[in-house]
Amino acid sequence: MKVAVQMDPLASINPDADSTFVLMLEAQARGHHLWHYEVRHLAFSSAGQSVRLEARARRIHLARPPEEIARLGPEEVIDLAAMDVVLMRQDPPFDLAYITATHLLEHIQPGTLVVNDPRAVRNAPEKLLVTHFSELMPPTLVSWDAVAMRAFRAEHGEIVIKPLFGNGGAGVFRIRPDDENFNAVLEMHFARTREPLMLQRYEPAVRTGDKRIILIDGEPLGAINRVPASGEARANMHVGARPEATRLSARDREICARIGPTLREQGLIFVGIDVIGDWLTEINVTSPTGLQEVARFDGVHLEATIWDRIEDRCIHALR
Repeated sequence: MKVAVQMDPLASINPDADSTFVLMLEAQARGHHLWHYEVRHLAFSSAGQSVRLEARARRIHLARPPEEIARLGPEEVIDLAAMDVVLMRQDPPFDLAYITATHLLEHIQPGTLVVNDPRAVRNAPEKLLVTHFSELMPPTLVSWDAVAMRAFRAEHGEIVIKPLFGNGGAGVFRIRPDDENFNAVLEMHFARTREPLMLQRYEPAVRTGDKRIILIDGEPLGAINRVPASGEARANMHVGARPEATRLSARDREICARIGPTLREQGLIFVGIDVIGDWLTEINVTSPTGLQEVARFDGVHLEATIWDRIEDRCIHALR
């Protein structure tokens, strides 16, 4: 198959941790032809009833270090409608540029399979899709209103404040009941953006880890536990959290059984959810990670399962 990968610059990836890297390696091992491009290289054009979505891209061949990570061919303009698969794997922030890319990629469906489905990604950013499963969440507030936020803090005491469309733990604050920085955090956030904030009750169980569970076509197939570094409230590996092996609990399976059908129906093939203790905190659909960590601890290469599902969908579409 012909596969175009829409992602961040290759120089920014860590080949020992990046999930997109192993997804591309697996595709290459299966004999698929790969092109790499960045979202800024997209171009949509129309003439009458004819529309075209192109990208300035390069053929790519990958290798594991210590060899050269990637060999790139000359730049060429590719018609994304002529691809069999487009992997939409650029990292958030989930801003208007990200949303615009999802709109453009809709033009090549259903002839080209876009993973994850751009319409579903647009309608299901990490911290909003989860709100449709409120019975699985800790107490949560999404608001612009400082009065409502102060009331939420007064009710729950220790809380966590998160930017609604961020990633990697950036801008996440743990606010204790006696913390005098609460108002300053709100002022700092709203001075730079009109986006609302998400507040959640702080869950002490995070000290023993924030579990990342990987669902493929709605089925939980792997998990790792991410333990925050000493002196750190965030369990993101970007900020030093330690990954460790874990197993799914009965509560984890209950959560997955509840959300799995929705993910499958919406074409969200590769999803990573975050669970702290008994509570679902996020559903990551834009550029989920964790494949290499699961492989190290469990010896399971979920990138192979993801490509099995992608190939099945492509074959089914040809019938």
